[in-house]
Amino acid sequence: MDWRWFLFSISGRINRKPYWMFLLVMLAVLVAVEFMTGDINNENVSGATTVVSLLSIWPAIAVQAKRWHDMDRSAWWLLINLVPFIGGLVVLIVCGFFRGTNGANRFGPDPLGNEAAAAEMPGST
Repeated sequence: MDWRWFLFSISGRINRKPYWMFLLVMLAVLVAVEFMTGDINNENVSGATTVVSLLSIWPAIAVQAKRWHDMDRSAWWLLINLVPFIGGLVVLIVCGFFRGTNGANRFGPDPLGNEAAAAEMPGST
């Protein structure tokens, strides 16, 4: 996998595994930064955590856009993140647990390589 494409491009598709791996790595990085700065038990967010969070905004958008594409949805669905409280939960459930479309869609080939299986399904053209 090309890491530049994965972290910085909003085109293409990814399945659930790379999405979860990205989320877990980002969580681990944020926790590590909090431990290193000694702010893990502090209610205030450290400057280092703020910097890491700001630097991760575009990669998070890119990864999530590709996940929406895998389900044959526009990246405009990213805007659901802006709905307070519920938006992030909806994104986590849909992007984290819903399977992408079987076979190629308008955003690219199936990241799981299920092109042949999709061609054999009834109703596919």
